[in-house]
Amino acid sequence: MLINTCRTKLFGLMLLFLALPGCASYYTHYAMFPGENSSGDPRQIRVSWQSADYPDWSFIRDKATTMKVEAQCSDRVWLLSDDSQERAGDCAVGVRACGQQNLDESVFKSGPVNEVACLQVIGPETVERIADIGAKFQLSVACRPLVSEVLKGDKIVNMDYLRASTVAYTVYARKVPRGSLSARLPEFDESVCKDD
Repeated sequence: MLINTCRTKLFGLMLLFLALPGCASYYTHYAMFPGENSSGDPRQIRVSWQSADYPDWSFIRDKATTMKVEAQCSDRVWLLSDDSQERAGDCAVGVRACGQQNLDESVFKSGPVNEVACLQVIGPETVERIADIGAKFQLSVACRPLVSEVLKGDKIVNMDYLRASTVAYTVYARKVPRGSLSARLPEFDESVCKDD
């Protein structure tokens, strides 16, 4: 009888231990900063991603979605990935987005653009995963669009993005609980786009 009671308690403790790693906290991360697109027009740049942060005692590593980088007045959306995600390209290590042959050209390197990290998180330390990015990081841009506008149907669509620079952009991101009122991403002022 005593052995069965001990087994039951041990089994209950094992179930509790296995259930606890699922206690993640979910966050939205975002930043908005002024920049220029490759055409030299002043634009707001928005960076965003979602994360699941597990307690320090958990054996599960923190997780994150791809990092989205968008420019005001543009339909082009960059998705930066890391090695924990399927869409990560082979152009570099860490958090990066590789160029696309029919859309981009490298500003600093020669060779196929799909082998170039057009956008990459490079600091402050070596960042391997999106889930490890803190409130301040460096974003490197090494490409420009082949054409800044394309025709889709009967509509001209802007595909421009953040201007390439030898100096990385410093980004300050907010981290807020997902689902809270402050988790709404800041919106672009589209009235600027109509003037272009």
